[in-house]
Amino acid sequence: MGIVLQNIPKEAGITRVEYEGPKIALYTKNPRFLYENNQIISNIVNSIKKRVVVRADKSIRKPESEAKDILSDNLPDEAKVSGIIADTALGEILIEANDPQFLVIDKGFDQLSLIEKTGWMLKIKKAPHIPSPTLQTIYHTIKAGSDERERIYKQTGEKIFRSRLVSDSEVSIHTLGGFQEVGRSSILVKSSESKILLDCGIHPGAKNPRDAYPRLDWADIDLGDLDAVVLSHAHMDHQGFLPALFKYGYDGPVYCSEPTFPLMILLQSDFVKLASMEGTSQLYDMKDVREVIKHCITIPYGVVTDVSPDVKLVLNNAGHILGSSTIHLHIGEGAHNLVYTGDFKYAMTSLFDSASWNYPRVETLIMESTYGAKEDIMPNKEEVEMSLVHSINQTLKEGGKVLIPTPAVGRSQEILLILDGLMKKGLLTESPIFTEGMISDATAIHVAYPDYLSRDLRKKIGEQGENPFISEYFTTIDHPSNRSEALQEGPAIIMATSGMLEGGPVVEYLAELAPSEKNKILFVSYQISGTLGRRILDGARQFNRPNEDGKIRIVDVHCNIERIEGFSGHSDYNQLMRYVSRLRPKLKQVIINHGEKRKVENMAYTISRLFRIPTYNPMVLEALKIY
Repeated sequence: MGIVLQNIPKEAGITRVEYEGPKIALYTKNPRFLYENNQIISNIVNSIKKRVVVRADKSIRKPESEAKDILSDNLPDEAKVSGIIADTALGEILIEANDPQFLVIDKGFDQLSLIEKTGWMLKIKKAPHIPSPTLQTIYHTIKAGSDERERIYKQTGEKIFRSRLVSDSEVSIHTLGGFQEVGRSSILVKSSESKILLDCGIHPGAKNPRDAYPRLDWADIDLGDLDAVVLSHAHMDHQGFLPALFKYGYDGPVYCSEPTFPLMILLQSDFVKLASMEGTSQLYDMKDVREVIKHCITIPYGVVTDVSPDVKLVLNNAGHILGSSTIHLHIGEGAHNLVYTGDFKYAMTSLFDSASWNYPRVETLIMESTYGAKEDIMPNKEEVEMSLVHSINQTLKEGGKVLIPTPAVGRSQEILLILDGLMKKGLLTESPIFTEGMISDATAIHVAYPDYLSRDLRKKIGEQGENPFISEYFTTIDHPSNRSEALQEGPAIIMATSGMLEGGPVVEYLAELAPSEKNKILFVSYQISGTLGRRILDGARQFNRPNEDGKIRIVDVHCNIERIEGFSGHSDYNQLMRYVSRLRPKLKQVIINHGEKRKVENMAYTISRLFRIPTYNPMVLEALKIY
């Protein structure tokens, strides 16, 4: 704090310096001075090696309603502003615009003038093409929990910037879930000063709680001792247990990328909703999900962020789903660097650029191995799309329906783009494409974060104002009472959640379509062992479904079952090997996780033999000292 104050002239009008989570916030009565003399802030950042942010002092802030009126009167019509949302905890106003390019300084937009007029800092964001209930829930919770969030930020900052007790570093990891299995990914990283949890997922196919959730009990974790939870991405097998941490006493920060935040809230909310509808015992409720919202701190890709006295965090693109991140921990003063890939795709897809690999230093790599067997080689894009065309056309031409179970996030958006493109080219038989579940909300979130999409999509959405997720072929089923439209006689493609047939509207469609031989279930995403999707894929031809009266009925599966490989958001065997080969300087050790036992073992053996790097494949409930 002393260094900060020594480097700021009186003209800056600094009234106070506060911790704001991993940042140091400078409150000023003269924000224009600091913006026009931004070298002052740059010098401070270079001196203290911490993130610094400028905030307008509360004394110069206009009342929220007045500030919104000023903005409404002064924002250019060309920007097509659809929302103005105040965050009183940070003194920020978020402006959602359909054409945010008109709100940048290069276009002549005088942001500083509006900051002076309102006393609020401005944050500009692309508006979703349709209203997103999840984003609205987040905005409402952030506003209602303003006082509590101020406390959380300050408490987090005090914990991060506390003095170190020891100068040397020891680092160990504890495998709490997702080792020699797919599901409930969770790793506890311990250093001399810190305890950080990487991912906190559930296992959707597990038959008992001991195998369904991270083994926090084994690690004997006091939730109050955790410095942070860091999430790689939004899929439930990587973050679905998170609200339960808050239910049982966690009060610390959750770090993730900007799009991961709304996507995980979408999936957690649906998890609560499904448990309520099915009458099953609830792991957590919406009160706990709201706690996640209040404690979440988002980080852009590539930004170095302190998360404890001896650990810095950098998130980078993992190419798996929107906002998916590899987690790079820099521990101690150059003592050790750990990269946890989470789920990653080391190849370009229709939606995302390839996963990042160019780290300055990595000593320990923890890498997924979903497709870690030698035979797990994906066909090229053209072959995959032609397989899709042949499979779907075969069913449509016979008057049948194709049911595609898809996760709401990632595969849904990619398949929609591909189907639309193939129909427009005349390769795929024209037919209606119905979607139901969380797909529309998830797609709206994709449009709201174009900077996290592939280069081509960024250009289309951000610069050309196009929306690739809107098509004449798409129809959204927004209520169960409208399903008759999708189920009426005639060929159709139906995409519905969940992707592994574990609840959601897809199970209702399955029950209607499975008995007829002219229909088809087409799997395009990974099916975790134990899920209904995996059982049907492995040959099960019956499943149980409760009627409205609660009685169980047996549904026979007579329809065609097919799986098309190549749409996965995971790296195949060759991509996994190429990724390891690219990392420089040479790794000191590799730890393999997130794969079935045979695939984990094969990947560990192959890396050890080919690259001559010590490689380990621990089970759940193991502790490894890595430094």
